[in-house]
Amino acid sequence: MRQERKKTVVVAICGASGVIYGIRLLKALLARPIEVYLVISSAGLSVLRHEADYDGGPFSDFLKQQEVSFHWDARLYHHDVTDLFAPPASGSFRHDGMVVAPCSMKTLGAIASGMAEGLIHRAADVCLKERRPLVLMTRETPLNLIHLENMRRTVLAGATIMPPCPGFYTRPETLMDIVDGTVARALDQIGIDNDLTKRWGDKDLV
Repeated sequence: MRQERKKTVVVAICGASGVIYGIRLLKALLARPIEVYLVISSAGLSVLRHEADYDGGPFSDFLKQQEVSFHWDARLYHHDVTDLFAPPASGSFRHDGMVVAPCSMKTLGAIASGMAEGLIHRAADVCLKERRPLVLMTRETPLNLIHLENMRRTVLAGATIMPPCPGFYTRPETLMDIVDGTVARALDQIGIDNDLTKRWGDKDLV
C-alpha cells in the first residue's frame, strides 16, 4: 500500500523588515508533522541579526532560542540561497506551497520578471509554472507604481500577494496576537489547519 505523502512547505525569509513573521510561521509549521524546506537570503540573515538577535550559528539552535518546539514527525531542511540543486528548485519535487515571509520588493521584482538567479527566486518560479500556491508577504510602504505593477504581474501569474496588514476585529492584546493573525491567514492559503487566531463567526467575536 502506497504511503500518503506528508505535508511539505517551502519557506523563504528575505531582507525586509518583519522577519518575526517568518519565525512565527516556522514555529506554527514545525509544531505539526510537516516537512519544511527553508531558504534565507543573505539580506534576510542580516535582518535576522538586527531584528531577532540571530548570532549566525546553526539555525535550529536559533529556533529553539525562539521557543520553537518540533513535532516528533516534523522535519526542517535548511538550504543555502545559492543551492540550485536543492529539491525546491525542481518542478518534479512535490510540495504543498511556498510562503515568502517577509518578501522584499527586490524579491518581488525578481519573481515578477522571472529572474531565477537564486534558490528563492527559482523556487517561487517553480510554484508559478507548476500552479502551486505561492504566498508573498510583501513588506513595504508606501508603494510606488513599480511595486504595484510587480504585484499585479505576480498575481496574474498565480501568486497571492499578502501584505502583513493586521485585522483588529479580533481585538489583539499583544504584538504576537497581531503577528498570529497574519500568519494564520498565510497558513490558510496553503491549506494548513490552524487555530492561531480568532475568526469571524466565533461566538466571542460576534
